[in-house]
Amino acid sequence: MIERAHIESLLPHTLRATDFTLAGATRYFGKVRDNYTVLGRRTIVVTDRISAFDVVLGTIPLKGQVLNRMAAHWFEATRSIAPNHMISTPDPQVMLAQNCTPLPVEFVMRDYLTGVTSTSIWRHYQAGKREFCGHRLPEGMRQHEKLPQPILTPSTKAPQGGHDVSASRAEILAMGQLDSATFDEAAAMAEQLFAFGQRAAAGRGLILVDTKYEFGRAPDGRLLVIDEIHTPDSSRYWYAEDYETRFATGEAPRALDKEYVRRWYAARGYTGDGPPPPLDDEVRVEAAERYIEAYERITGKALEADFSEPIERIRRNLGIS
Repeated sequence: MIERAHIESLLPHTLRATDFTLAGATRYFGKVRDNYTVLGRRTIVVTDRISAFDVVLGTIPLKGQVLNRMAAHWFEATRSIAPNHMISTPDPQVMLAQNCTPLPVEFVMRDYLTGVTSTSIWRHYQAGKREFCGHRLPEGMRQHEKLPQPILTPSTKAPQGGHDVSASRAEILAMGQLDSATFDEAAAMAEQLFAFGQRAAAGRGLILVDTKYEFGRAPDGRLLVIDEIHTPDSSRYWYAEDYETRFATGEAPRALDKEYVRRWYAARGYTGDGPPPPLDDEVRVEAAERYIEAYERITGKALEADFSEPIERIRRNLGIS
């Protein structure tokens, strides 16, 4: 584990944004990833930005390196289940990928009644609603309880600054977001990937609670997994060892993901409306430690972090003048 003092020293040197000039590149900047597309290939720079409630909240030291390395780990491990867009990782914070046309829907798999955002399945249930994205939910369930079986709860992908909307398969099709064949192909991949991820996490003493998958069409027509997979940003992980005990006593599960940051904001009354309060440095360091622990626990490998200045390192590794 990287020493806390070392993480603290990196607080002023996180990768907030990039502005590279690549000849002929089309640029797109998401909440966390900066994308540069040239001649059918996409260079994805994973910044240290952290987002929640569909808002960019600040930066976390080494977060981009953790996300990029963990996504690469899972992409490699799941190639036999679902093809993905990864080609290589020329830098700790960069993935070279096949360019795809993203589907306008995220495929979210859930296995527990949890969440703190206003649109989460738990808030929905707490408000007395017993159907979520076309799935009937039993009466008498408690927060953080395991669902009868994993469910798929698709979500529309809002433009930056907007909020995603959860919807059923029927609603997604009625909106004209996807045709039924594409939806069902992606849904089948999501269910298989989630089952694999849950088994792998259990082997590491963790519960993969929920996650989201994004898909895109490659130029040859194949449907590929894109963006990231089973990272602490796209997934919720809990420690398995004391989940049952904490659930029995009404305590929240111990989490190993960015839920820590969400809860910190929710405790201060912020759930996505208006400008967010600034992240305390203490929270940024604690979040970094959780990201690093997640990587090391899930992959079984120590994070070989690169502490050099990120912009110049990326320029050098990508051959950008």
